[in-house]
Amino acid sequence: MTGGDFPSALLQWFDQHGRKDLPWQKNRSAYRVWISEIMLQQTQVVSVIPYYNRFMERFPDLDVLAAAPIDDVLHHWAGLGYYARARNLHKAAIQITQQWGGQFSESFENILSLPGVGRSTAAAISSIAFKNRQPILDGNVKRVLARYHAVEGWSGERRVSDRLWQLSDAQTPYERVDDYTQAIMDLGATVCRRAKPHCDRCPLESNCQAKQNGLVSQLPTPRPKKKIGEQNRFMLILESSEGLFIEKRPPTGIWGGLWSFPLVDDVSAVTEWFKARGITEEPLIWMPKRRHTFTHFKLNYQPVSGLLKNPPDCVMEASQGVWYKAATESVYGFPAPVKRLIEEYED
Repeated sequence: MTGGDFPSALLQWFDQHGRKDLPWQKNRSAYRVWISEIMLQQTQVVSVIPYYNRFMERFPDLDVLAAAPIDDVLHHWAGLGYYARARNLHKAAIQITQQWGGQFSESFENILSLPGVGRSTAAAISSIAFKNRQPILDGNVKRVLARYHAVEGWSGERRVSDRLWQLSDAQTPYERVDDYTQAIMDLGATVCRRAKPHCDRCPLESNCQAKQNGLVSQLPTPRPKKKIGEQNRFMLILESSEGLFIEKRPPTGIWGGLWSFPLVDDVSAVTEWFKARGITEEPLIWMPKRRHTFTHFKLNYQPVSGLLKNPPDCVMEASQGVWYKAATESVYGFPAPVKRLIEEYED
């Protein structure tokens, strides 16, 4: 299939079967497209939709997002994961407000300069929001092109990545580029899926080299397996009449910028931490161990709780934190494991 036939067949399929009622496709603007593309990084559409709707209700435009406290932004992101995306969104909103007068730039180079925006994301924003011809190469597009052209090798290798970018550029049309961009992403997400692809529904099946050569299950070539590391922590839950003690995590590292119960590395640090806060006679409760899986490692953590009967001022002097009561507070961004623990205490 020639370059002209590829987009033509894809657009015909999109007109009949493509997704056209996603929240960010309604009242389309550069801001709405940008938010959706950042949320869709490493995250499936079905997971993004409820978060997107809540986020847009709270931050309907750039000015509101730029003016919001970062804790509020993280609170509305909590549970979606990859929290650097939320921090970068906030930084980018401030950059757009301060450097571009609050107007989202149409320039591809300017879009690419925003924190958290890579080449493919910038291209998607540029093509969908401004109808500029820009090839994209997200995970779905990589899969479609790798199978269609039988490109072997892991896409993280420079040689393979360069080849896929060349093919993406060659197939990208000059007309209806916004629809084409959505179409090829839709095809990868709903038809040319990683597992159990629907080849019989694919408009490109007749010329797909992976299909012709029995390579569909082998392409794209998976990333070489790498052993996932593990980290062990103790999560310290301090309770008093004032609520539960939480503190803000450092901007980088585990749950950067979110609010959490304090984390320590070993048993001695647990007892020392509680002792420093006046808990020496009351027994600590060592809860069952739990596990949370990140992209590159697994976090094994054991919650340990203690009840503080003395005035809580000593805690505030020793650590930058706050007392949290769910009934009265709602603007803290919690990672999912911490949120679940808080909910258990509420029950």
